[in-house]
Parts: sequence; structure tokens; C-alpha cells
Amino acid sequence: MAKDFELEAKVFKAFCDPNRLKILDILKTGEHCACKLLEILDVSQSTLSHHMKILTDAKIVNIRKDGKWSHYSLSSDGIEKVIEYLKNYRV
Repeated sequence: MAKDFELEAKVFKAFCDPNRLKILDILKTGEHCACKLLEILDVSQSTLSHHMKILTDAKIVNIRKDGKWSHYSLSSDGIEKVIEYLKNYRV
């Protein structure tokens, strides 16, 4: 099976920003509404949307829509995939 370097690059990029790392740390405690993340991070709606798109495109974070709000949670499968990617680079 061929490696998906594009997805792998997206995954590693997702970990290269302090705000995204904060988001992942917050999501460790469970699902959170975008409104709560905005409050905790003290960033604009557009900045949060940018970060969440990167995290969801990398399949690290799940999104659930509820009316006008989005709710985010860590993807267990996505986190397992990250661990596998890292194991592949072990020497």
C-alpha cells in the first residue's frame, strides 16, 4: 500500500501551531462547542475556523453541527493514525 504523503503532511502541519496544540489539549477533556473554544482561546471566529479546518482536514478532530454551532472532539482513529505515522519514522 502506498503512503499518503499528502495526508501525512497535513497531519504534521496540524501540530505546528501553539493555538492548535492548545485546542487539542482542550479537546482531550471531551467535546466542546466552538463558542467555548473562542472564549478559552481569546481568538477571532475566523482564526478559530482556520485552525479547526486544518485539524479536521488532518482527520485529528471530528466536527458535529448543531444548529448554527459546531462542536468539536478528538478523533480516536485520527490520533491512532498519528501514532502510526510517528512509529514509521522510528529508526
